[in-house]
Amino acid sequence: MKCAFTTQPERIIETKYREINIFNTNGENIDKKVVGQFGDEWLKFYEYDDEVIEKVGKEYFNILNNEMVNAETYALDIGCGTGRWTKYLSKRVKFIEAVDPSDAVFAADKLLGDIANVRLSQASIETLPFADGTFDFVMSVGVLHHIPDTQKALNDCVQKLKKGGYFYVYLYYNLERRGLFYRTLFRMSDLIRRIVSRLPGKIKHFVCDILAFFFYMPFILAGRLIKFLGFENLAKRVPLHIYQNRSLFMIRNDALDRFGTRLEQRFSTKQIMEMMENAGLTNIMIGPGFPYYHAVGRRK
Repeated sequence: MKCAFTTQPERIIETKYREINIFNTNGENIDKKVVGQFGDEWLKFYEYDDEVIEKVGKEYFNILNNEMVNAETYALDIGCGTGRWTKYLSKRVKFIEAVDPSDAVFAADKLLGDIANVRLSQASIETLPFADGTFDFVMSVGVLHHIPDTQKALNDCVQKLKKGGYFYVYLYYNLERRGLFYRTLFRMSDLIRRIVSRLPGKIKHFVCDILAFFFYMPFILAGRLIKFLGFENLAKRVPLHIYQNRSLFMIRNDALDRFGTRLEQRFSTKQIMEMMENAGLTNIMIGPGFPYYHAVGRRK
């Protein structure tokens, strides 16, 4: 079912499982340092087990239905990272193209293994080797808020959809639903991010592990204790409550994701709605719960 590329790859790398097509990753709307950082991150954190992928995938994709994604769907994952979301959807679609501008494609290759209905390519959003109007479903999960011009990137993603196809996106939220204490805590952590994200790779990884243990874990352990004592609603009010049922592996991964990234943008529900409408999407739905914010819309 996979389509022909609109441009020829600069090279093809043969791995144990598949061919990985390498395309030009240049473009005006890309930060090469951020791309390099994510490549390093995902090469370190890629060993997600199937149970974790299924559990977290159900949270992220709970707003999708069988009309949007089904056994006949030709899908595109833009900014696939480790390939965990590609793996989750590979069981639900006919074929999926997984693309990332970084060396994360090699981590994704290992995670995806011998899954047959996936093709991996290294390319940026501006150099995607697919014709406009090709796909039934396009997704970009946790990527577009790390791109200089998020609106332009979103527009470029939507262009790859067939008319009537669906676009799914997850973008960081601006804490509009949180109180003063939580927003203050975030501002403090953001100052730390601006410093840590500029450290050399190995030092940054070490510091982010320290932050996972001494910044994340006190809140997580307190929330787990409150929940154990029977106060589940109160536990949900503790900062970082979403990690109370997460593994240490995921906590360390997200600490590196949170504090190790130089470029990060955050949006309100109104801004996300406006960006999706500007990209030519309709029937837009923003998920009411975690993760904040995940949304889907249909191309006109």
